[in-house]
Amino acid sequence: MLPLGTHAPDFSLKELGGQPVTLRSFADAPALLVMFICNHCPFVKHVRDELARLGRDYQARGVGVVAISANDAEQKPEDSPERMREEARAAGYTFPYLHDETQEVAKAYRAACTPDFFLFDGDRKLVYRGQLDGSRPGNDVPVTGVDLRTALDAVLAGEEVPRNQTPSIGCNIKWRPGNEPDYAG
Repeated sequence: MLPLGTHAPDFSLKELGGQPVTLRSFADAPALLVMFICNHCPFVKHVRDELARLGRDYQARGVGVVAISANDAEQKPEDSPERMREEARAAGYTFPYLHDETQEVAKAYRAACTPDFFLFDGDRKLVYRGQLDGSRPGNDVPVTGVDLRTALDAVLAGEEVPRNQTPSIGCNIKWRPGNEPDYAG
């Protein structure tokens, strides 16, 4: 896992409409949430509505929010940029949904699964890298986003984010053959 306190790795990816989005695109935001998601994963599908809601709620408060799909679209055609565009529209995502074709951004963030969440404070230091909440497909726990929302609220209030954080659980990122990072197991 990316250690707490790590500075946000730089990135430059194109939005589905073709516009470049970089770390600097969020320079004025009091916090930055980087989410690694995809279209096909049952864990992401399970929290899809909350991701859209969370994005709207916190973008309205000035937080920079970006989602990145790093899955190999040859292995998972449902995660292709064209399908990502359809999914962003259908889900009501108001944040940029970027395709990391080279998978270099996912490697820089040490992303392991979808969904995987990385919250950075105003200085772009990592303060949270954990789960959205305790809900999982089939466990009957309501999807509320409580863990991530608690961390976001703490950052916005200038308070310490609890260091006891539960890692995300989901589908492994679908690495291109031969491109697997050494931390992927």
